[in-house]
Amino acid sequence: MFFDDPKRAASWLLLATLASTAGVRAGELPPEETWNAHAQATYVWQAKPSFQAPYSGPASLLPQRETGYSFSATGAFGLRPWAGTELYFDPEVVQGKAFSGLHGLGGMTNGEQQKTSGPNPTLYRARLFLRQTWDLGGEREAVEPDMNQLGGTVASRRVVLTVGNLAVSDIFDNNAYAHDARSQFLNWALLAHGAWDFAADARGYSWGAALEYIDGPWAVRGGRFLVPAESNGLALDKRIFRHYGDQLELERSTSLLGQPGKLRLLVFRDRARMGGFRDALAAANGGVPDVAQVRRERSKVGVGIGAEQALGEDAGLFARASWNDGKSETYAFAEIERSLSAGVTLKGAAWGRAGDTLGLALVRNGLSGAHRDYLAAGGVGAFIGDGRLDYRPESIAEAYYRIPLAAGAELTLDFQHIANPGYNRARGPVDVGSLRLHIHY
Repeated sequence: MFFDDPKRAASWLLLATLASTAGVRAGELPPEETWNAHAQATYVWQAKPSFQAPYSGPASLLPQRETGYSFSATGAFGLRPWAGTELYFDPEVVQGKAFSGLHGLGGMTNGEQQKTSGPNPTLYRARLFLRQTWDLGGEREAVEPDMNQLGGTVASRRVVLTVGNLAVSDIFDNNAYAHDARSQFLNWALLAHGAWDFAADARGYSWGAALEYIDGPWAVRGGRFLVPAESNGLALDKRIFRHYGDQLELERSTSLLGQPGKLRLLVFRDRARMGGFRDALAAANGGVPDVAQVRRERSKVGVGIGAEQALGEDAGLFARASWNDGKSETYAFAEIERSLSAGVTLKGAAWGRAGDTLGLALVRNGLSGAHRDYLAAGGVGAFIGDGRLDYRPESIAEAYYRIPLAAGAELTLDFQHIANPGYNRARGPVDVGSLRLHIHY
């Protein structure tokens, strides 16, 4: 297909950039938008060399050299029919090929790679939601125009209700430096709390509602969203009062040496038909366990703590720590049950490249004892399963360098080093190089 060739994809994206930005002049955005239209296109090409692996299993990262890619294009249309009410609609198309059929890692290397990606372009609705804001007073705050965000102002004290089809991470754990695989870090474990098994279909979206109360530096938000009908599946379970993903987040804006920062505490609870690791081991009676054979009504709980801090206009730090109980299978996100991550982003002004951005991050992912025993006995999860296991935490180092090409276009070079892929000391390490082209307007 067209986008499996990086040279042709690069040419298409650059031509689209010139066309999309023609006639757009900076500084002409209205103070209060009644509607807007934005679009983005992102192409990620990746390659990994062969690596050492004395054995592989049914859900291993393949030890031979591989290449992979992803392509996404999204339209974002916003409308303000009356004051306080916003409607958004995002059609999206994706295409791609993942390493090893998207197996073998806790922290997958491409946050743009969906579980349903394939070599044929697929068009679908990504978002269709309503945002209702009730102003409760206080100073007016500027809202910059963006995808799924109408420009204007809001009161510093307000209540916001969001209802419809969207990504849970659109609202929760919205870290300024590590949140968007289209412009920041690529690894899944740096998009959100690694151990947060948030409600989403195989494309990363769900249906539900979230309510936020914002009062100056404080914000509290809670939401309930649909979980997949089957583990990591595309179809959603519409029985939202029986099977669901709940999350509650407390956020505090801070200031350190005059620079802004934020602290966040997230707790979550998922309810679905999930297979338990200990139940699968007991049912196997010494054979190979299978969580699919012991699924029943279960809950999964977890917590995440996050922080971000600006260091002037040209630098920022972030850190996250997350945990879930690790008793049952991964249902919607990554096979991670303990995660620590931290990083820094630096603008290029210090070396005479003010428009460039350098990002550096470290991640350490882990599994619960029950999950380790399940994998050691030959069990296979949604993403990992080497047939046996010499357990060690999975460690990831990622660096990216983003370069502006033209108005609305960026080129990013990315490198990831992964030790103990799939939590297995017997395999790896693995190095992954990536090239990302991104346009937006």
